[in-house]
Amino acid sequence: MVERRQYIVVGAGLVGLAVTRELARRGRDVLCLERETIGHERGGSKGTSRIFRAGYPDALYVQMAGRSFRGWQALSDESGRSLLEPTGLLSFGDQVDEVAAAMAAGGAALEILDEVSVADRFPGIAVSGRAVFEPGAGVLRADEVLSALAHSARSAGGEILEHVLVSSIEDREDSVRIAGNSVAYDCDAVILCAGPWSAVMGQSAGLATARMFRPTLQQVAYLRPMSGSVSGLPAFVERAPVTCYGLPVPALGTYKVGVHDPGPAVAPGPITLDDDARDLEVLATMAARVLPGFEPEPVVTERCYYDNTADEHFVIDRVGRVVIGAGTSGHGFKFGPVWGEVLADLAEGQQPSFLIENFSISRAGLSREPGA
Repeated sequence: MVERRQYIVVGAGLVGLAVTRELARRGRDVLCLERETIGHERGGSKGTSRIFRAGYPDALYVQMAGRSFRGWQALSDESGRSLLEPTGLLSFGDQVDEVAAAMAAGGAALEILDEVSVADRFPGIAVSGRAVFEPGAGVLRADEVLSALAHSARSAGGEILEHVLVSSIEDREDSVRIAGNSVAYDCDAVILCAGPWSAVMGQSAGLATARMFRPTLQQVAYLRPMSGSVSGLPAFVERAPVTCYGLPVPALGTYKVGVHDPGPAVAPGPITLDDDARDLEVLATMAARVLPGFEPEPVVTERCYYDNTADEHFVIDRVGRVVIGAGTSGHGFKFGPVWGEVLADLAEGQQPSFLIENFSISRAGLSREPGA
């Protein structure tokens, strides 16, 4: 049996749900296929929280964050949920000047703070050297975001099917043929948003993605304050030889910390999610230095997937009838509204509403092995 659809999205993580919602809101016939369930344990979009920030050393990302902020506000209003909690964010370590310059060029509000100012304003957090404080940053409630996107997509007429394993994708002359479970689908264009499975799905569609993406497992830990609560504390990103980050999770009464640098390469699928002792040691050392107001032993630990590219920039492009939105590299969640808009434009054969030349599938930065 072959079912005809206008657009098919492969993957119901943050990116897949964002483009499914956008196409449905444009009145398009769109079907999203998810191999497991929304927010499943081995997906890159799982969990309760993600940092939202414009604090990048690249003005393009600053502009994308500004556009996404308005999108998150709109989704919050539509859903009646508070999806983005303002906390502010501190960027410190390497590239402070570059971050400040890019934010200023992109029109994002910022302050430059010294160590004493940070300690006075945010007891429990310590920085070395100057820091860029971003008052407009915050924490996205990731699980609530996925739920709101899915509900909005379905309300607009989009269809989302879970537990559908896509086994093949064939870009034909006049359509794309997709095989999933016992059903085949023909569509005008397919949008691949498969996270850790992006390389496999891209190869199935005839794209040379074998070396473009490298799934890795990352280490996360949750710390408890020695006294008081985490409310009022900002998130942070420390750019250093090993880049780490942290963000308050008031609903859990903890502070989430993680190692951003790519962890061990893994194949997506049913693998063990045991802790990485080396990364936990890195986090403990960082926490002792940056978060002196917190207990050193984690309350909870977890592992999560990154979907990495070699240059840590995304892949947003169209080849034939195949649109690909992948390579989030551990910093793509905050840009959900922009992902949705741009991928929907590409699926419809339109010039994207946001310039994406830096995210081309043919750029030189993808030619080397991810993590090399």
